[in-house]
Amino acid sequence: MRGSLLVDNIGELVTNDIGGEGGPLGIRRHAAVLVEDGQVAWVGPARDAPTADRRIDAEGGAVLPGFVDSHAHLVFAGDRAAEFAARMAGEPYTGGGIRTTVGATRAASDDELRATVRRLRGEAMRQGTTTIEIKSGYGLTVADEARSLRIAAEFTEDTTFLGAHVVPAEYADRPDDYVGMVCGPMLAAAAPYARWIDVFCERGAFDVDHARAILACGQAVGLGVRVHANQLGPGPGVQLGVELGAASVDHCTHLTDADVDALASTGTTWVSGFEPTTVATLLPGAEFSTRSPYPDARRLLDAGATVALATDCNPGSSYTSSMPFCIALAVREMRMTPAEAVWAATAGGAAALRRNDVGRLARGARADLVILDAPSHLHLAYRPGVPLIRQVLHNGVPQCRP
Repeated sequence: MRGSLLVDNIGELVTNDIGGEGGPLGIRRHAAVLVEDGQVAWVGPARDAPTADRRIDAEGGAVLPGFVDSHAHLVFAGDRAAEFAARMAGEPYTGGGIRTTVGATRAASDDELRATVRRLRGEAMRQGTTTIEIKSGYGLTVADEARSLRIAAEFTEDTTFLGAHVVPAEYADRPDDYVGMVCGPMLAAAAPYARWIDVFCERGAFDVDHARAILACGQAVGLGVRVHANQLGPGPGVQLGVELGAASVDHCTHLTDADVDALASTGTTWVSGFEPTTVATLLPGAEFSTRSPYPDARRLLDAGATVALATDCNPGSSYTSSMPFCIALAVREMRMTPAEAVWAATAGGAAALRRNDVGRLARGARADLVILDAPSHLHLAYRPGVPLIRQVLHNGVPQCRP
């Protein structure tokens, strides 16, 4: 739809406009937002709002930037509900179930994989996620990784090549050969469809030398770096990510003081206009689903690190597409304030993707807005599990109501 759109009668507007007033969330009261050509054209007091071709009445509800989910695995087939049930009965999580999904994904058709991505992307949108990163990693052959990314690119511009998710069964005794394939023909086939490269640097997956080699090959062809790091225990992944200038190290469940200091030393946030930082992206849905210890977000924040929240949506260890759920978990289990959690789920996710066009509501930003059926962002944590998303605008276009 062309023409201008005014969203007004906003009780609380979260802008994440750090240069303005209203605390870390840049909160404005009794505000309005003007949208033109898919972008935010004006933000200010409702009494001063310009005229527009169309209007949406927020009915006194809170309006936030659309959530930015910077870590998701949506291209897969099958599910692992039985594995989840076993964990709830006491079996520990080791990451080994990934290979189960690899087999199902390889056997699925393009249309079947596309239907899963479409379903999960729709779920996420209805819950306020307007920007999402999608990884490969369940194909682990040249052809399957390339097709996974090709399908992912139909739904997002933030696609990540994760050929180094685990070593597939056929290479179990030849990990060096698999790393060579990832760095060679697999990367060549995947790179045209990817913006990022990622490695699961963890015991049972890839050691630091293999991870460094794979990420360096990705950097050499122009891909940005992301790292799965320190999920199952302490390890070198965080330090490697900082060393390579990764946009994000994800999980960060088990951190040493040196890891925290390294993350804090990388600087402040991308979206505020400063130099890029390495973001600690925390994935509380994984801890919820695996009964593992939650990351200590408070420790990271107090040290000065930049923190993002994401869903880690995948069929094994975190089968949720709900950013509001992750916000509630972060507040309850990870010692974040509601404001910190909302910022991490919006501006923090944008920083993890090194994007300054999303995660905020300021002139020139993409017009991605979430209207809550609640007067304040506090209700996202205060009322967990309640469907509070009244309306979503993506690129200035109203989406279907939940």
